[in-house]
Amino acid sequence: MNEREFMIDVAKVEELQKINDTAILDKICTMAKSTIIQGGVVILARISKTGVAERFDEISTEADLVVYKQSVFKYLK
Repeated sequence: MNEREFMIDVAKVEELQKINDTAILDKICTMAKSTIIQGGVVILARISKTGVAERFDEISTEADLVVYKQSVFKYLK
């Protein structure tokens, strides 16, 4: 991971969705947006119990981040 990457552990996002923790989910999305505005990318990954990150998607535009955020918050609030 370079200095202009922000990694989102989707398993953690799923846990936060289950407990309806919108404050932390908002914070994650804000940090992701900041990374993109600064020219970086957001990596979506599943992190194993051993700490290995399995990357499966990358977000590099604010528009794509909005779509991701909408999917995260779709059934919350």
